[in-house]
Amino acid sequence: MSNSAGFLIDGLQYANWSEKIFRQMRQGGVDAVHVTITYHENFRETVHVIEKWNRWFETYPDLIFQGFRAADIDLARETGRTAIFFGSQNPSCIEDDIGLVEVLHRLGLRFMQLTYNNQSLLATGCYESDDMGLTRMGREVVREMNRVGLVVDMSHSAERSTLEAIDHSTRPIAITHANPAFWHPALRNKSDTVLQALSESGGFLGLSLYPHHLKGKSDCSVQSFCDMVARTVDCMGPEQVGLGSDLCQDQPDSIVEWMRVGRWTKSIDYGEGSASAPGFPPMPDFFADNRDFGNIRAGLVAAGLDQTTIDGVMGNNWKRFFDLSFDPQ
Repeated sequence: MSNSAGFLIDGLQYANWSEKIFRQMRQGGVDAVHVTITYHENFRETVHVIEKWNRWFETYPDLIFQGFRAADIDLARETGRTAIFFGSQNPSCIEDDIGLVEVLHRLGLRFMQLTYNNQSLLATGCYESDDMGLTRMGREVVREMNRVGLVVDMSHSAERSTLEAIDHSTRPIAITHANPAFWHPALRNKSDTVLQALSESGGFLGLSLYPHHLKGKSDCSVQSFCDMVARTVDCMGPEQVGLGSDLCQDQPDSIVEWMRVGRWTKSIDYGEGSASAPGFPPMPDFFADNRDFGNIRAGLVAAGLDQTTIDGVMGNNWKRFFDLSFDPQ
């Protein structure tokens, strides 16, 4: 289903990329996607992933191209393609070198989480028992990210670290893929305190469709999800909420192990799953792939949101945030 009323932008995906998925993006009318290119990879390994993306851009130029600025979303709409914006879910890609922040921005990185689930050199992840907030290096890296136009993403970060990032950053930050804890109290979902601070600072929340973040998990209904969106809009404001589906389409279950374990442990960390279900959970029936955004739009209509607000949530709000965030100061 195409989206003619406004832009259609997804604030986070980590799919097992293929021509099939790129074509589904076009069938769904998706104008832009922030894609995760790295978790625990170091700088050189991250460059290797960018090389793979370069080959996809070369092979499928009629379907996708790399986005660098918000204006590239206009180009995507005009040319019937999807703009791909790079992001990292961990700061491993900058290793212990603040100079790599600018290097990776020049290579197209536009979002970087200060943590995944664990403590990093920059801040504390949401699975740690003690949240130490931003580290000395974290404060310096946030300043550098602000300077070059690399968005601070606190999706997997603990509460104190998130609040300190909001306070320390001179540009609005993003939580690209998480939901309010008032709807579902998953460890990764965000408290009212965080939502208020994010809203007051001009920050952005991308709402997640990953089942562990949903009330009812894989059995979550579109009505429940869209009612939550409406309540979040009331809480955050109509221009600061979008979608960050966290779609991990066609990924083998071994990828979950890499996401959660990386190289930091020899044991299996089940994260938001359980020992009985260590792989990816089934997606809710209303959102299986990029062709299903129309189901969410229809659900937002049923939830009583007006057209301008719906267009904002589906993509116009992300477009505005991209426009404010990606250029150097």
